[in-house]
Formats: sequence, C-alpha cells, structure tokens
Amino acid sequence: MNINNFKKKLKNYSKRDIIITYHAKIRAFVRDINLEEVKENITNPYKLVYFKEQKSEKEDEHKYECYFNYSKDHCHKYVLITNGKIIIVTIININRNWQRSIK
Repeated sequence: MNINNFKKKLKNYSKRDIIITYHAKIRAFVRDINLEEVKENITNPYKLVYFKEQKSEKEDEHKYECYFNYSKDHCHKYVLITNGKIIIVTIININRNWQRSIK
C-alpha cells in the first residue's frame, strides 16, 4: 500500500473510531501533546509523510508506524493498530532531524 492509499484508509475513520490506550495518554501528557490534535492528524492526514507496516500479533488487525511532519526538526510518530477501529498504541514527539530515522 502506498502513502496515498493509506491516507484514504485513515480518512474513512472518524474521531469516534479512535481509541487511545492508557500508555499513549500518559506518553502524550508527558510529551505535552494534545490528544485532539492527534485525532485530527489521523482523520485528516495531510501531515502524514511516511508510514511503515509492522508485524501485528493478531490476524484481523494491522499495525502501522506513522510520521506526521510539522517542520524539518519536529514530527509526531504514532503507532496505530487498525481492526475496524484505530487504536493508538503510543505517541512520540520527535524534536530533531527525524528524516534520518525513516531512511
């Protein structure tokens, strides 16, 4: 799946379809990331610049590592699981030249 197809897939979800795990809520709080902004990034993924599918533990779900660009030195990285809903596993705020980490 290419990035445009993945963006279309994300746009099919609404904010009500997003479940944020306790771990992700704690990470967002510690990293001063607004959870409404996270939901907006997922349902309107114009800032999404890279994603990578990861190995999922269950057959009926897909796991993705997603990078949302804010600037050259700032991005958000989310690990998501899709299974009819979107489960946000973790949220990371990257404040450095993040492009190297996706190469």
